[in-house]
Amino acid sequence: MQIFGRIIAVAAVGAAAFGLSGCGSGQASETTATTSAAAPMSAPAQGAPTASNGRECTADDIGVTGGFGEVPEITVPDDCDPPKQLVVKDLVPGSGPGAAAGDQLTMNYALVTWSDKQKLDSSFDRGEPFELTLGSGMVIPGWEQGLEGVQQGARRLLIIPPDLGYGAGGNGVAPNETLVFVTDAVAVPQD
Repeated sequence: MQIFGRIIAVAAVGAAAFGLSGCGSGQASETTATTSAAAPMSAPAQGAPTASNGRECTADDIGVTGGFGEVPEITVPDDCDPPKQLVVKDLVPGSGPGAAAGDQLTMNYALVTWSDKQKLDSSFDRGEPFELTLGSGMVIPGWEQGLEGVQQGARRLLIIPPDLGYGAGGNGVAPNETLVFVTDAVAVPQD
């Protein structure tokens, strides 16, 4: 079932242009991005945990196995809270120029939802990478911001808070859901 094709093929609402540095030094790096144009958060989803674990998770708390091109296994921990801001980390460095607004990208992805820790969608499983034009409003704001600077061959982790994802819910995503994506940059313009 192709849920994510519908998920990211939604117009981004008021996404501010944000530059995230590309990471091609051979070291994994983490960037936390914020936006001043964040959509208001709605009330917690019914049944969503209300107790805090005392700290927000970081990219290092998320377990990801598999290398570039392999179907990733994503493990979301129980001992920390979902981040309130976008978290971006290159797990495998890429090379070449970093993606910028207007670039046509070809991406593979796997999506796990924070609340139930289950895979919701995966282009890897379908064998069909997803094509998008960065900055065109084709995808959710968390992808628009989180994929800036990505280099061809990079495997990038994105932890997307509800205000940069689906907020009140939709397209198979529960209200106030934090989204965990592992993305592979299959093609980034090399000019």
